[in-house]
Amino acid sequence: MLSVKVSSKRQISIPSEACRRLGIQAGDRLTVQIRDDELVMRRRPAKASERLRGLGRGMYGPDPTAFVRALRDEVEEHERQLDARIGR
Repeated sequence: MLSVKVSSKRQISIPSEACRRLGIQAGDRLTVQIRDDELVMRRRPAKASERLRGLGRGMYGPDPTAFVRALRDEVEEHERQLDARIGR
């Protein structure tokens, strides 16, 4: 396990082994996420489109097509019920 020391200015240096393995270069930006008592750092892609990739993953379940079909079926059933109420 690698370790780092926090300076008086709350700065850290990333160990060279970690930089080599992750391809981190001088000038790269990292995102920092706090999870419970952990800091998770990730290389931040240069392009905004790459940063947004996967943002909605899982939003519509494992199969988005099935989600849309179920939603469509629900709307059609609701329309049938409304038609039955007004006598169409």
